Parts: sequence; structure tokens; C-alpha cells
Amino acid sequence: MGAEARAEAEAATVGAEAAATADGSVVLIGVRHHSPACGRLVAAAIASLRPAYVLVEGPADMNERLPELLLGHRLPIAVFSHYRDESRTATSWTPLCDYSPEWIALRDGHAAGAEVRFIDLPAWHPAFAERAERNSNRYADAEARYAEATRRLCAHFAVDSVDALWDGLFEAAEPTGLAARLEAYFDLVRGDAAADPGDRAREEYMASWVRAARDRAGGRPVLVVTGGFHRPALRSALAQKQEHEQEGDGPADWPQVPGPPDGALAGSFLVPYTFRQLDAFSGYQSGMPSPGYYQLLWEKGDPQAAADGLLRAVTRRLRDRRVPVSTADLIAARGLTQGLAQLRGNHRETRVDVLDGLAGALISDDLDSPLPWSADGGLRAGSHPVVVEMVAACSGDAEGVLHPDTPMPPLVHDVAARLAGLGLADPGQAGAPVALDLTAAADLARSRLLHRLRVLGIPGFTRVSGPADSADPVFAERWEPGSTSGRESALVEAGVYGARLDEAASVALAERLHAAGTDVGPLAELLFDTVLCGVGALSEELLRGLAHQVAHVPEVAPLGEVLASALGLWRHDRIFGVARDGLLGLVVDGAVQRVFWLTEGVHGGPGVDRGRLRALAAARDALLHAPGLLSLTRQDAAAAAARISRDPRAPADLRGAAFGLRWALDAATEGPAATGAATDEAPADDRATATATDETPAPADDPAAAVRALTSSAPDTLGDWLAGLFALAREEVARGTAAGGGSLVDVVDGVVSAMADVDFLAGLPALRQAFAFFPPRERERIAEHLLERRGIKASARSLLRTTADPLLLARAADLEENVARTLDRYGLGPRR
Repeated sequence: MGAEARAEAEAATVGAEAAATADGSVVLIGVRHHSPACGRLVAAAIASLRPAYVLVEGPADMNERLPELLLGHRLPIAVFSHYRDESRTATSWTPLCDYSPEWIALRDGHAAGAEVRFIDLPAWHPAFAERAERNSNRYADAEARYAEATRRLCAHFAVDSVDALWDGLFEAAEPTGLAARLEAYFDLVRGDAAADPGDRAREEYMASWVRAARDRAGGRPVLVVTGGFHRPALRSALAQKQEHEQEGDGPADWPQVPGPPDGALAGSFLVPYTFRQLDAFSGYQSGMPSPGYYQLLWEKGDPQAAADGLLRAVTRRLRDRRVPVSTADLIAARGLTQGLAQLRGNHRETRVDVLDGLAGALISDDLDSPLPWSADGGLRAGSHPVVVEMVAACSGDAEGVLHPDTPMPPLVHDVAARLAGLGLADPGQAGAPVALDLTAAADLARSRLLHRLRVLGIPGFTRVSGPADSADPVFAERWEPGSTSGRESALVEAGVYGARLDEAASVALAERLHAAGTDVGPLAELLFDTVLCGVGALSEELLRGLAHQVAHVPEVAPLGEVLASALGLWRHDRIFGVARDGLLGLVVDGAVQRVFWLTEGVHGGPGVDRGRLRALAAARDALLHAPGLLSLTRQDAAAAAARISRDPRAPADLRGAAFGLRWALDAATEGPAATGAATDEAPADDRATATATDETPAPADDPAAAVRALTSSAPDTLGDWLAGLFALAREEVARGTAAGGGSLVDVVDGVVSAMADVDFLAGLPALRQAFAFFPPRERERIAEHLLERRGIKASARSLLRTTADPLLLARAADLEENVARTLDRYGLGPRR
């Protein structure tokens, strides 16, 4: 049957079938979202019935703004809805494309003179929260029944997936009997199964709209278009006699549209959408896969023409990407496709028939995962390159465009004005990279604007160089302009965070802080992003929240990253305006207290935890350079370090680090810091004065004696202990070495020289790792000292150089790292 004859047949049969499903004057059509077959059914029903009302599943709070939907956009577009209060944040998208049954109901219903209404609860309503948390499809409310029913149907019709089942039953089938088949299908997958509370609330609300429309229609038809899952429940609800429908009552009022609670922010805007976003293979759960194919099916009106068009689209994409597709391959694919369609009992070639035929002809390799169209689910990582390109060709590249008169949130206009004011309005056409000198006020303003766009996920510019963290002495940035595709949609979506760019960036960062919880990994990056964005007064709450969260972090190693970043900015920042910032001081204080609280309870065996050592080193720097910020005094810190250094259950590296911390604090007490000279700390207060005078820590134990005692009791842990010591007191050790005889290096040299061969070989890797804490120049000085001690005249630099193949060394380091990861995986590594 040709396209025109098929369309005439549908128009002739669908209207009568739809009318036959009416409950009184109400016609209920259950649809699958984004199904061309369902779209044609809705169009034919409107043309045949000429209804007074067309009611569509969609957010009722958009009813007053339906004219925006009909402005003449280029589809696909979506209704973007957002909600935020103190305890919940939610966003959702309701996509519409040319063949979406909901869109056709809106467009054709309006054109036919019907009054059109959305009848579902607003998308922010708590009824949607459970479904959003499950992140599952429309039928998850009765998931068990749906899964069992579709499993049996797939087995009966010998297909691999629900999508293939749907195509065979509806998209590629004869139009006669379409409405009856849809009704039977949705009755089977839903039946009388009880929905969850959220969907029950939605169905009751939609039923109230239908009853009100029926009451007002004066006997004229009311057409209701909803997801097929809801149709049986709505039919049952309408069949029940309601008190307000008895004779004598006036027409029912339209149901009240719920408003957001006091203090909550909620709203909806139209956004451009893409076929890529709509594609179920890309993760959109309520849609159908391969929107490019279904667009062809909608436009051609004939499954065979759509199948031919899909074959051409896949071939063109593969050849454009230099994947060889010969004429012989296409002949083989065509033959396979036709054979599969006949074997499967399909009246016409379906999407899956075409894809299976192409895969059989073009792919000779073994596949590591099932073909994505043969199983429910998205495209898996590691899929065959030909499969990836086939899926992309089926998806299509359509992008929606909103009509110029479409209202936009204030953020869109604010960003446009700010970009124009700073000469960054059109990155796509400008082409030239943006080089910024962060020491110049104008460039710093541009940098902050671009970083705010970055944290909001707005496309247009990509940062390719610049300071990586608070300790990076880089004062320039470089940004590359890129595609602005999707910028308008991203700005509309970011508008949920605020009307101004600085406000929106601050709220987005606060949301990241809330999501991070006590996971320190994102917190260090979050702190630096806050500084880069320069959100000013709006960052106060963010930094207070960060200070609160670092006080509850469960692991010491990652905590050091936040502490080092915050302390570095507090001490050294000369660009971003946060040096000596009191709120950064709160972060530093909370992190230092948490580091000591956590390390004093760590027990474990051999091994060096560099992250833990870095955290203690950052705490040492805070004690030495910013004591005025801290609630913890040097005396208390030294006492805690003494307890750790003498705890036999503590790991050797941690005991050595604690010993080194006491040594570093003692050296600082004896130096200029004790008298308040030449430091970069904040103006001293009473607490800082006490720290430097009457709370001075007691001198540390003799490090040489500690090394000798450790060597006699546990020589295999000497390297770990020294690693901790050098990480915290490297400068003190180096100064002793430079001063001559009697240094700690001499003591270590003596005990290592006296080791038995077996002990030396066992401890050598850890010793090598320990001395790696010294930079090259200091290692060379230590080597010179050891040569002089032995009376050997030689080059220390050549002694430190290796003749081993660097590639071999890199492989050895990689092997060591893999071994360490394997030990950790099975709980055999050092306890953290």
C-alpha cells in the first residue's frame, strides 16, 4: 500500500475506531510517547470527531502559556520544568517532536477550534518524585506486570526487545484495527494493577479534568490523549458515578492547578531540544529509539520508504566517516533485510530488520556486547565502531529552534548583556582564542564571567590553560571558542538557579557542595571553582558550608587537598582577592582540627600513604604560618604528634610523620616565629601570643636515637618511618646535613651500612621511596655529604643518575602501582 492510500485508509478507519472507544462523550486514546502510529491516530480522531475539548497529558501549569507552544517553533522542543526548596531540587523535560501524539493533539486540536488543555499535575509536584528517583520508564509503577506481559509478547512474536515488538504490532502494521490493538495492548500491560501513590494522584487529577470537560461539552466529544498506561485507570474512574455529576448540578469547575509551597521556586520554560537528547539509546527513558528513523516514517507515511531512507542514511554516515561500504555490501544487506522481514512475519521491513541486515553484512568481528536494538537499554561503552555510527545515523541530527518571541528567563538576557559588555558576545564567529592576563582587572572580570558559564555548563568557551589550583603560580588563562549549539537551552535550564549570572553560579556551586556531602574529592575542586568564579558576597554561605563539611570528613588523606588549597589561597593569593579571607580561615581551622582527630586513631601495618602525609604537611604549614586562624595551639598539636609517634599500633610512616611534625614545630619555636618576626600570619591576637610563648611545645625526642631504636626492633619499617619524617621535616633534615657531622643522614648511613644483606634488600624499596621526598638538588647535596664521609672523590650527580632504560623504569613503577592496587582491593594493603 502506498503512502497516500495508507493515509486514506487510516483516515477512514481510525475515526470510527476512536469513536467506538468512547465512554459516553469521552474518547480516550492511550498512546506511546513519540510514536508516529499514535500520532496519526490522534490526528485522524480530531479530524473525524471535531471535539469540543482536547485534553492532553502534560503539566497543567502551562495552560496559560499554551500560545507560546504554538508560536511556530522548529521542533523538537521541550517544556523544561524546575523546582527548588530547602529540601528538594527537581528538574524535568517534556519533549515534543513533529510526530509526538501530544504535539499533534495540541496543534490539530487548536486548528480544529477545540479548547485544548494540559491535564496532568505540574512536573515539580511530589507525585513525580518517586518516578524521578527510580529513573525508570513510564511503566515502572507496575513494573512486574509490564515486564511479564512484554516478555510473553516478545516470546510469542519471536522478537528480542519491546521496541521491535512495538514496531511489528503498530508502526509497520496495517492501519486497520490500530485503535483496537492499542487498547488491547495497554489493557494487557496495565490491566487492573494498582499504580504507585504518585501515579494514582496523577490519574485522579487527570480524571477530574476529564469530568469537568465532559460536563461542559454539551454532548460534543471530548478527546483525551494520555500515555497508554493511564488509559485503563481513567476509563475506570470515568465509569464510576460521581456526586457532582448528578442532575441539577451546574457545570463542574476546572480543577485547581496546584501552586508551589511557600518559599519554593518553581516554573516552566520552553527550550530547544535535539534528536540526540530524545533518543532512547542516549538515555531518554520515556521515548523511542532512533528518532531520525521515526521522523522518516512520519514524513513518508510508509514503512518501506522509511526503511529505504534509513538504509541510505546509515550508508551515507559510514562512508562520510571512511568506513568502507561497497555496493556488494549493500546488496547483501538488502537481501538480509528482506529475508529477515519475511522470516519474522513482518508485512514491511522494520527498523530492526534494516539494522540487523546492515550489521550482518558489514560486521565480521565478534561483538563484545549485544546489538543495542536487540535488547532494552542504551548504547554500551566499547560497542563496535560500525554499530556506534549506525545508532548515530538512526538518531538523526535535528535541532530545535524556538520562535524569537518565546519568553526567556532573565538569566538569558543577563548573560547576553554581560558577554556583549566584555566583548565576548559571539564566540562561534569570533574564532580567535581569548588570552587573559589575570593581573589586569578587565581580564580578571572576563575570566570570572567565563568560569561562571563553565560551572553552569554553558557551551561556547573551553578553558585550555590557566592556574590548576591555589598553589599554581600561573597568572594567565587561555580560552578556546567553540560551538554554541545548545547554549540557549543550557541558559534556560540554568535560569533555575537565579536571574543573574553571579547568583546562578553561586547557587549551582552550593548545590554541588550539598551533593558532595563529606566526599572530599569534589570539595577541593569546588573551593577553587568558587574562587575562580569570584562570586563575592554570595560565596559566604558557600564557604561556611564548606567549613562545616570538612569538619565531618571521614578520611584524612583527601582532606589534605582541601586544607592545602584553602591555606594556599589564604596565604599567597594576589589575584582573586581572597588572601587573608576570614571565611577561608574557617575552612583552614576546621580542616586542621579534623586532620589531627583522624590521624590519632589510625592503626595499620607497613606501607606509605602519601595522601595522609600530605594532609599532615598541610596541617604543619597552617600551624607554622597561620596560627592566628587556629583553635588548635602548637602545644596541643605537638602533644598529639607525640602520642602518635609513640603509638606502636600506628603505621610506621605516620609515626615518622608525627615525629617530623614535632621537630618542625620545635624548629619554628626556636626561630623568628617565636618572636613574631618575618611571618605571613594574620595580626596576632591573644591566642596567637600564647601559642608563641607560654604554650611553646616541648622539644622533640632525639631523632638519631629514634632511628637506632627502630632499626634494632623493626628494621623493615625504617624506610616507611623515614618517609613520614622526611615528608614533615625535610628542611630540618637537610639543614642538619648541610651543617656537617652528626646529622641524621649520618645516623641513617651508619645503621643501613650495618644491616644484614637480607634486611637491606627487604628495606631498600621503602628507603628509596623515603629519599624521593627530597628534591633533586637536595638529594645531590646528601650524596656529596655521603661521598665526603667515605673519603671518596666522585661526582654526586653521576651517582644519582641511572643507566637503566627510562621505559623500563616506567614499567616497573606501573607494576608497583598495580600491585599496590591489587593488595588494596583484597584488603592486604596498609590500613588507612
